[in-house]
Amino acid sequence: MAIISMIIIGFIVGLLARAIMPGDQKLGFILTVLLGIVGSVVAGFLGGALGLYQAGQGAGFIGSIVGAIIVLFIYGLITKKR
Repeated sequence: MAIISMIIIGFIVGLLARAIMPGDQKLGFILTVLLGIVGSVVAGFLGGALGLYQAGQGAGFIGSIVGAIIVLFIYGLITKKR
C-alpha cells in the first residue's frame, strides 16, 4: 500500500511542479510520477544537508514540490542540449 500512495503523491507533486514551472514540458504519466518521487528525494537530501530535516525524516509536501521543480529545471537543461 505504501508504494501505491508514493506513486499517487509523486504524480500529484509532479503535476503541481509542471504547472508552476513556466514553459511547455512534454512528459508522460510515468515521467511525471518519477519527477515527483525524485523531487521528494532531492528535497529530503537538500533539507537534511541544510539542517531542515533530521536524518531519516522525509520531505514535506511543499519541499517535495520545490525538489520536483529543481529536477524539472535540470531535466529541461539536459533535454535542450540535444
